[in-house]
Amino acid sequence: MLGLIFPSLSLAQDDKKNKEEKSQERYEWRSRHDPNGIGKFYMDREIAHVMGHAAAGWLERKEREEEEQPAKLLKALNIKEGMVVADIGAGSGFYSFRMSKLVGEKGKVLAVDIQQEMLDLIRDKAKGQGVKNIELVLGAEKDPKLTANTVDLILLVDVYHEFEHPYEMTQKMVEALKPGGKLVFVEFRKEDENVPIKLVHKMTQKQVIKEMAEFKELKHESTSDVLPWQHIIFFVKGKK
Repeated sequence: MLGLIFPSLSLAQDDKKNKEEKSQERYEWRSRHDPNGIGKFYMDREIAHVMGHAAAGWLERKEREEEEQPAKLLKALNIKEGMVVADIGAGSGFYSFRMSKLVGEKGKVLAVDIQQEMLDLIRDKAKGQGVKNIELVLGAEKDPKLTANTVDLILLVDVYHEFEHPYEMTQKMVEALKPGGKLVFVEFRKEDENVPIKLVHKMTQKQVIKEMAEFKELKHESTSDVLPWQHIIFFVKGKK
């Protein structure tokens, strides 16, 4: 009996070690880097600092309606009643509440954030407004904590570039999507120097596609530039 158990434990430990070593190989630390980045690079892109909950008010600024035109994004997402949608890096819930109206009573919005303080803001607001179809999810740096094959659409608005472990996070997001589900990136256009955002908080379409090419289940479906400053980049999950 013991002879059967211990070898399996050893194999599991070796597998875990190999995965950790492989993970470290994907990233590079550089001493010379942008002060707005963390000094960690993935596919030659520096990862930006995470915006803390203390700056949540910036997410709800009045100017955001004009600067980002969220109504255009929501239209492009083509959300239907009954869908399960995940808002990764939900922050104060700017998009979670807007999407909750679109999915309706039979649908659900999973508001995911790694900061409990952000989720507390959403919880209090939902309670005050009587919104019952937003589910709060406390994610982790390597895992959004979503159930596999349950989500129709995952939305990432100006957040992917802040993931400290982008490969691991994307791997988990892809697992969470249903076949045919969509992964949608909204990122400030780095190609346009007139977009008034710090460089490490911008991404080119080419870079997003390059990073998603690591995941064979994903196919770049389309890119829309209907927004004033941001790309909307769509990927669909198919079969391996």
